[in-house]
Parts: sequence; structure tokens; C-alpha cells
Amino acid sequence: MTSLTDRKNAAISRGVGMTTQIYADRAENSEIWDKEGNRYIDFAAGIAVVNTGHRHPRVIEAVKKQLDRFTHTCHQVVPYENYVELAERLNAILPGDFAKKTIFVTTGAEAVENAVKIARAATGRQAIVAFGGSFHGRTFMGMALTGKVVPYKVGFGAMPADVFHVPFPVELQGVSADQSLAALKRLFAADVDPNRVAAIIIEPVQGEGGFYPVPTSFIKAIRDICDQHGILLIADEVQTGFARTGKLFAMEHHGVAADLVTMAKGLGGGFPIAAVTGRAEIMDAPGPGGLGGTYAGNPIGVAAAHAVLDIIEDEKLCERAEQLGGRLKQRLAAIAEQVPEIVDIRGPGFMNAVEFNDVKTNLPSADFANKVRLIALEKGLILLTCGVHGNVIRFLAPITIQDNVFAEAMDILEASILEARA
Repeated sequence: MTSLTDRKNAAISRGVGMTTQIYADRAENSEIWDKEGNRYIDFAAGIAVVNTGHRHPRVIEAVKKQLDRFTHTCHQVVPYENYVELAERLNAILPGDFAKKTIFVTTGAEAVENAVKIARAATGRQAIVAFGGSFHGRTFMGMALTGKVVPYKVGFGAMPADVFHVPFPVELQGVSADQSLAALKRLFAADVDPNRVAAIIIEPVQGEGGFYPVPTSFIKAIRDICDQHGILLIADEVQTGFARTGKLFAMEHHGVAADLVTMAKGLGGGFPIAAVTGRAEIMDAPGPGGLGGTYAGNPIGVAAAHAVLDIIEDEKLCERAEQLGGRLKQRLAAIAEQVPEIVDIRGPGFMNAVEFNDVKTNLPSADFANKVRLIALEKGLILLTCGVHGNVIRFLAPITIQDNVFAEAMDILEASILEARA
């Protein structure tokens, strides 16, 4: 009998990478069962998508109600109220004491692409500045903005022009906030006139890059530089949004408001929806028909998003994220006393990471991180690695994870790290 893996290899492009060979059969909250009936604790959450857990009853109820009414009309042809209402909600809750407007699309990469389009239309400028280690999607502009070559850019040819990168401030890698700001100033002096720059795009916590939080002093300095030169600040909150960092949006930790914010992942609770929200006058820069898409703001995704926002508020998931992240980091700190490979434990709220180096060379150890991941998987815990060097394990369990399941996951994590040293 042909295995699912063999069938996958024969039918699907190898470009679609897979972290595990688990084929999901069903999922509930923080647990997944595969086709063979094996149970796993999910510390990936579809890469920060199901912050509210797999199949949260209120999300499923909202989707079923919408299914009974209609599934698609294309908002640009026959609009619907729940799209308007969700835009009103995002406009109200996003940081920034100014009038806002919103558009909906389908994916995070689409949100980033549209934010760039809007920034260029609003400023009449072309250049975009991004950061090393960043991830902004797999579309061509997303790839150009992304600050990592393998696997995202390799083999795909020339990237769109007028995209520039500066180092992201990571003290652990020898780059201070002052050094990163100095690199930006050198960029403006040597490569691109700041008066040609439409926007600077930044993740408040780098996702694929290694879960490095931006220093508050740095993001405030970037905000000042943007204001000085008429540059727009785009906050990519695709992975950080919707209670993951202990705030509804990660930028709230810094008291800084971006001009444009991209959102996706956790907004839909497992259903595809993404958004760009920003200053009203900036959002209105493109002409009618310049923004949108056939599935943009699909009513099923919109219905799910309304339920997600209700759940976050009613179940106090921002507070819950802080509690869970605190317990995780405390447990990792205790493990680190026995594991010198652990060189850093970090992350706001429940967007946490542990970084590993080789004890002999003190260089990043992707091998150790992957060994921990594979041992944990054998024990029933799904983990993800990340980082430019692949030596970071990131933790993205649903914020709704049950206490007993979380405790079980912590025991598996500790056993896996200790076994990786053996």
C-alpha cells in the first residue's frame, strides 16, 4: 500500500516544504490527532494562526452561521455588512490617535504587498527599507523585503528594485540598536536618498528571523526618522498580532503607532483573512479599483475574525499570554542551569524562543535545535525552529491551551532538551 508520504512526493512540488510527516486527521484546541490515531501537543498553532485554539467553538459557530447565509459574493461586486463592521473594529482598536481605514485581503503576503502599494501611492516615492533577518512573504515583493536568502529567495532570479536592507538590532549577534541606526544613516548617505523612501517596514518581533523583539528605543528612533523625512512606518504584525505578545498588537509594548499595519494569521482563527489598517488619508491614496481581490475579505474569514476578537476580549487572552509565557520562560531558565547550549531565552507574552549554541565553538547550533525538535516530535510535541542560522526553537502554542496539557508539554520539552545532550 502506497504511503501518504510517497503519494505526497509523487503529487506535490518539493518546493512545498514540510516540517513533519504528520498527516492531521482532527484537532481540538492545542491537540492534533494524525491519521494513525497518534496524539500530538501543538506548539506551532499553524505558525501563529490558531491563537484561539483549533476549532474554538465560538469560531466554528460564527462560521456555520455565515455558511447558512452566503459564502461568497466578492465584496467589490456585492458588498456585505460584516466586512464593514470588522473594518470599523480594527480601526478602533489599532494603536494611533488618528482616523483610520482598513482593507481586507486573504494572506499576510498580500497584506504586505498592498501596504507597499499604498505607501508608494501616498508618498509618490518608490524605495522601501526592510531589515536583515525579516520575513514578509513569498510573493516577489515579499521575497525582496525578506532578509533571508535560503530558502526564500534562492533560485528565483532578480528581486524587485528599490528595496534596501539594514541590520536588525540583535545584541546576541553583536548588533546594537545604535549600530543598526548608524547603518540606516549610512544607507541614506551612500545608497538611497531618504526623500526617495516611501516606507520602512519592520516586524515588532522578528518571526522567521529568530523571535528577536525590537528594542523600544530603536523603534522610537525609527519613528522619529520617518517623521523627519516624510517616510511611512509599516508595522508587520502578521505573526505578532492578536494577543500573541501579551498585547492585542506588539507595537503597544512601545507606545509607537505605525502609519500602516499588516495583519493576518491569528485574525482568522484558522480561516484565511488578512488586513491592512492605517491612517485614513494614506489608505485613501490609491484610486477605486487599485486595491482588492476576488476573495479579499471573504465573508467566512470575516465571520471568524469577529469571533476571534470577541474571544480574545472575553477570555482575557492577552493576560493569559503573559501568564503562559512567564511559566515557559521560567521552566526554560531552570533547564538552562543544566544545559550550557542554551544561550538565550526571550520573547514578550507567549511569543517565546530559546536559542542554542555549540558549547565547543560558541557558534549557532542548528543541529542541536533540530535534534531537540525531532526528539520532542517522537514524544508527541510539535515544535518549530527558526532564525537565520536555524538554531532557535520558537514556541507558538494556542493561547487557549489547557493547563494540564501545557504542563505535559513542559515535561516533554525538558526531557527532549536533556536527551539531546546525551
